[in-house]
Order: sequence, then C-alpha cells, then structure tokens
Amino acid sequence: MASQRVERISQHVLASQDQTNSLEPLATGSDAQAPQQRNYAAGQDVDLDNVAYGFMASQALFSGLELNIFDTIAKAGKAGASLQTIQAAAGISAPRLQTLLTALVSVKCLRRSAEGLYTNSPNTSQYMVSTSPAFYGDYLKFQIGRQFYHRMGALTEVMTTGQAPNYASWFSDPEVAQTYTQAQHNGSISTAKYLVKKKLSLEGVKDMLDVGGGSGAFSYVFAGSVPGLKSTVLELPEVCRTGEKIKAQQSPDVQSRVKFVELDATSPKWPVPETAFDVVLMSYLSGSVPESIIVDLYTNALKALRPGGRLLIHDFMVDDSLDGPALGALWALQHVTVNADGLGLRPKEIIDRLGKAGFDTAKCETKEMIHGMTKLVVAKKN
Repeated sequence: MASQRVERISQHVLASQDQTNSLEPLATGSDAQAPQQRNYAAGQDVDLDNVAYGFMASQALFSGLELNIFDTIAKAGKAGASLQTIQAAAGISAPRLQTLLTALVSVKCLRRSAEGLYTNSPNTSQYMVSTSPAFYGDYLKFQIGRQFYHRMGALTEVMTTGQAPNYASWFSDPEVAQTYTQAQHNGSISTAKYLVKKKLSLEGVKDMLDVGGGSGAFSYVFAGSVPGLKSTVLELPEVCRTGEKIKAQQSPDVQSRVKFVELDATSPKWPVPETAFDVVLMSYLSGSVPESIIVDLYTNALKALRPGGRLLIHDFMVDDSLDGPALGALWALQHVTVNADGLGLRPKEIIDRLGKAGFDTAKCETKEMIHGMTKLVVAKKN
C-alpha cells in the first residue's frame, strides 16, 4: 500500500548522498529569488518569499513536463530549440508559452542564449528528459503534480477538522491507484538498488515479505540480487492489479519468485504463515497509517519473522531533535492530508514502538538513506 506512497526516491537524491545540498531547488524555486540559498538549511532565517511563492515554480516545472518542453528541447540538440520549435511541438502559439519559458529560465530549469535559443540545464537534462536513464519526471508529473499537489491545498481543513481520506479509500479508485503506483515505480527501483548496494546484506535471505510493497519494485530488486529469493507482496486490491502488470515486465525468473496477495496492511491479521520470513520490509508504510496501529504492524512483522530475521522500516523521517531536515518534515506534513491520524516519524518514535511490539530496542539500528529525506531502521528478532 503505502510503499508506493512516496517512494519517489529519485536517482537525483540518491546520487547526492554525500553532498550537503542533496537537492537542487528546481521544485521550490529558491534560485529564482535567492541564488545564494541552495536549500532550506542555508541561512539563519526563513526566506519568506521563497516559501510563499515556491508553488509557482513547482507548477511551472510540472507544466513543462506535461507539455513535453524538456523533451522537445533535448531533441533539438546542443544548439537549442527556438521559441517557434517549442510552440509547434506544444501546439501553443499564444504569448503564455513564452511566459512559461521565461519562468523556467528564471528558476534555472532552462537556459536561454543571446540568440533566443533554449537548452535544458544539466539537472533538467539528466532528470527531466524522458530518454535519460535517470528520468523521474513521470513521478513528478503524475504523482506530485496531479495528486499530492492538490491534496496539500486541503491541509488547513485537515488540520482543523481531522478529516482526510486514507490510503485505502484513495486507492479504491482504480485510476488513482494505477497513476500513483506506476508513477513511483522507477524511483522505488532506484531506492531498492541503493539499499542493497550500500546499506544491507541479503546473505542467507530466502523468503521476504514486502508489506505495502506497491508495484513490487523492492521485491524485484531483492529477487534479482539473490538467486532463489522469494517475495510475497501484501497490497491493496487495486494496487495489486497495477503491480501484476509491472511484474509481467520483469524477467521470467523474477516473475516466478514474486507474488502479490491482496490485503489492507492495517488489518489485524495478515494472510501469511508465522515464522516464515527472513526479512519483512515496510517502505513508506509507517507514515501512511494511523498512529494507533503502528505497534500492531510491527507485532505482525515479529510474528512473520523467523528467529534472527530482520524488520526493515524505511520512511520519511526527521531527526530526533525535531528540527529537520526540511524535506523529511515536509513529506511528513504532506502525509497528513491523506492520513490525518498518522505520526510524524523520527527514529526514536519508531524504536519505542518496536519495543512495545516485542523487538529488542538495544539491537535496533538507524541508517541514513536518502540524504535529508528518509532513514532506515533495522530491527532483529531474537
């Protein structure tokens, strides 16, 4: 279920693990007003204009993706594309297209030459052009631009009333479930590969339970990395349908070792045997369910694990000091609009609940995953 939630753990962020500024300010528009401030951590005080007007820059980026502007410019080659070329490709000749291009130049998504030709910035070329191996524009366009952006408009209402759709009701709509799951699949693949390569040994793992596994991305990567590893993905019905379509695109060997089982992960009982798995994975699940059932989730995971098995909890988290990082905090806030009774996550909150579920908190480990956004908490069954 919720592993799709926000698994847009883009290659852009993963490639920046060792940098202080892991994200260029394309979506926030911070370069437009204050080039010296590269992210929310820069400076000693809030840049009110950048925060207040950042939505304008993000919508400019989303429109650029929707109109295939970045692809059109990329096809034009190093010399760049003229306004007329972009107009013809977009089917828009009115002055408003020039206004959009100027906005994209101002926030550094595009560059304009003295001759009036447009080229993509390095980051735009690498991450927003659909032919690039690192492309994640589909996630921004479909999941952020079309879904989460509009949900954030209801934040004040959700804060005052406590009323919001939950993921189960949201994903009961087949179109919503398909858009959400497909959009984040590539990002989930990237995150899973990083996890296996940099953070986790899968030696000896034969059976995996992927709770709220979305498209099955983590399961495909884990199965592809460990010969013979089998994975069961627990997901909402409509998400399973999309996941099965994506599964059909995997190698026959991986397909044979990954299966989907329909379940709302918040259900008290899971349709899996006890002590049957070496690894239970919950990616983006803990922050997408009501706080009151988190301990139950971890208790079910403990039951499903073999002795010595590991529970992997990957999610958007802030530091235990509750002062950031900003992107982790903002993602938690976004979750409020579809999970009004959820918990803003930090390692301490998760480890405390792992203890209540029966795990040994002294043996829990916390690792940084996507710099400034997500963390991984690993618990082990005695």
